[in-house]
Amino acid sequence: MSKAEAVRTALLASHPTAEVSTVQVDVSSLPSVFQASKELKQRFQRFDYVYLNAGIMPNPQLNIKALFCGLFSRKAIHIFSTAEGVLTQSEKITADGLQEVFETNVFGHFILIRELESLLCHSDSPSQLIWTSSRNAVKSNFSLEDIQHSKGQEPYSSSKYAIDLLSVALNRNFNQRGLYSSVACPGTVLTNLTYGIMPPFVWTLIMPIIWLLRFFANAFTLTPYNGTEVLVWLFHQKPESLNPLVKYLSATTGFGSNYVTSKKIDLDEDTAEKFYQNLLELEKDIRVTIQKTKNQS
Repeated sequence: MSKAEAVRTALLASHPTAEVSTVQVDVSSLPSVFQASKELKQRFQRFDYVYLNAGIMPNPQLNIKALFCGLFSRKAIHIFSTAEGVLTQSEKITADGLQEVFETNVFGHFILIRELESLLCHSDSPSQLIWTSSRNAVKSNFSLEDIQHSKGQEPYSSSKYAIDLLSVALNRNFNQRGLYSSVACPGTVLTNLTYGIMPPFVWTLIMPIIWLLRFFANAFTLTPYNGTEVLVWLFHQKPESLNPLVKYLSATTGFGSNYVTSKKIDLDEDTAEKFYQNLLELEKDIRVTIQKTKNQS
């Protein structure tokens, strides 16, 4: 919250007439999500844009051998821009009894949306959800039989593909009520979190390669400023004009110019709807459990 308040102060310094407020929420904790939703409903009557951005990758393990083999393969650009096959993660179970990555990246947001439906659905003008997905959202890492990815080693990839599915399903179920959903990808952005994935000496070795690859692939945005290009672009679009089956991506040329591109999402709408129904069932079960706990206490 101290970081959020510092940003709030900086925003108000540059935009004195703006109204900027903060609310604390931990999307890996359903009690926190319910509390934040309650606060938001007390403060606001409607939301026009909601950016859903959490994307944890706990305890990432880099397969050094796979990384350097990829350097000298035809898939080098693909591997560097998606990290497919070179990163695995180990995670834990949350206090809510769910897989940590699934609850943080997907389910916590889903419950937040469900709680805020009355502020998001308007007949007069549309509202928009903007999810931060990833080029690492790989279909083969997701299964309807294991939506929490409890049996796999790439929960981050699975959760991001789940976000793609959920966005498609939300459009299918809520467009008529004035709520639209889009998925965006900031590209390969180097932050303190990213640098923590590999030892410093590895970054020293591969950074020249990454800068060179920018001339052959547009995914290497590298800086947070470049990565937000698509998020700002989506803000300026009419939600109803966007393609619900497309992922919008930040892109940067080798000379540092930013632009937005798009890519059809590798999914089918039936799978998206089945996943959405699975989430509704999980929500129902969890609400029953919470109510039982309240009654017992």
